Amino acid sequence: EFPLAESGGGSVQAGGSLILTCSGPELANTARTKAWYRRVQGNECRMVASIAPGGNKDYSDSVKARFFIQQDNAKNELYLHMNSLKPEDTSVYYCASGIVVTGTVTCRFGGVWGQGTQVTVSS
Repeated sequence: EFPLAESGGGSVQAGGSLILTCSGPELANTARTKAWYRRVQGNECRMVASIAPGGNKDYSDSVKARFFIQQDNAKNELYLHMNSLKPEDTSVYYCASGIVVTGTVTCRFGGVWGQGTQVTVSS
């Protein structure tokens, strides 16, 4: 079993919605910040949404009011609700644990990362 695994990616038209799910035993580590990142250029990933151990949530400006992060501790699952999707949201999305960076990081470096799931938004 992978420590983190994403699901729910796919293709959708602009304006549509998707829900990404992250699952895995790493999510039981409630002392770590959990986050969703997406690949932006080369091997760089940018934080999309994060949830701190105390429940505080943070979002990148580009997704505020459209994306929502949610954690279900009973199920060991992390969700990213994506609404009003735009073509520029097209990317590979990763869930990560133990990364406290709100900007750009090297994808899958440090902390614990999933394998990623592709989201494609067509215009």
